[in-house]
This record gives sequence, C-alpha cells and structure tokens, in this order.
Amino acid sequence: MDTLETLKAEIKKLSSLAVQTEMDLHDLSEELPTDWQRIPEVAQRTFQPHQSLAAAKQKLSALSG
Repeated sequence: MDTLETLKAEIKKLSSLAVQTEMDLHDLSEELPTDWQRIPEVAQRTFQPHQSLAAAKQKLSALSG
C-alpha cells in the first residue's frame, strides 16, 4: 500500500505533467488550423495525466479518511 507521502509526491508529479500537457494543447489550439492533424495525439497526451491525477487524488482521499 502506498504511503501518504509517496502518494502526495506522485500527485505533485502528475499535476506538473498535467499542467504541461494542458499548455501543449493550448499552444496547439492557438496554431490552428496549422497542425490540426496533431489534435488526437496531443489530446491523448493531455488526457492520460489528468486521468492518472484524478485516480491518485481519489486514492489519497480514501487513504486520508
């Protein structure tokens, strides 16, 4: 089982990654219609850290009681 500190560190890392991928998606949106073909790839790269972050936060909430 994860310790609270380990989980908090994971959340911090995932949060940072989520923010970076949000910026990548934002940058792509500003460049449209150029590179529109990259939308699915960048969206998937954005989705994954957010999904992992939500799961980690839910796990932290369950462990914290």
